[in-house]
Amino acid sequence: MSSPAPSFFRRVFIAFGSFRRVLKDPDFARSVAALARATPVHPAAWPAAPASVPLAEAAPDAALLLLGLLQKEGRLVDFLHEDIQGYSDQEVGSAARVVHQGCRKVIQDYLSIVPVREEPEGSRVTLQPGFDAASVRPTGQVVGDPPFSGALMHRGWRVVETRLPRIAGGHDLRILAPAEVEL
Repeated sequence: MSSPAPSFFRRVFIAFGSFRRVLKDPDFARSVAALARATPVHPAAWPAAPASVPLAEAAPDAALLLLGLLQKEGRLVDFLHEDIQGYSDQEVGSAARVVHQGCRKVIQDYLSIVPVREEPEGSRVTLQPGFDAASVRPTGQVVGDPPFSGALMHRGWRVVETRLPRIAGGHDLRILAPAEVEL
């Protein structure tokens, strides 16, 4: 018996934690990359990728720039590095509100994001043969070949425009936030 899927907010927490660790830990990044290349649980639902397509290294610059902006406006890295186990739910919620407001501002200022699917969550949808497996992930009891019918559990998100700021040559993007020394 499989465990239920994590909630949306738990998935966000997992994503941010994984993002930070992928940037920091090359062995973990290698494991995530291997997992991403692994055979899906339900191969009938996914089109086969050509075996001869070489995998490209992702340039870290844009990711580091975006992470730096999330730190600057929302103190995201500070929040994620903080051990919140000793804080009350009210204290965590108060801090999360500040992080949310700052990070939301960054997303709104630098990215245009739209839902992958327009139907409301909970709607009945049908995935026809040849559906875009990069945009839609069937979950649950996926058996046989499409068409598949089910409930839309999450609309998904797609970036349609990126407006990241230009950076001066020589700017070290690995410095997400400079150390502050009060004199």
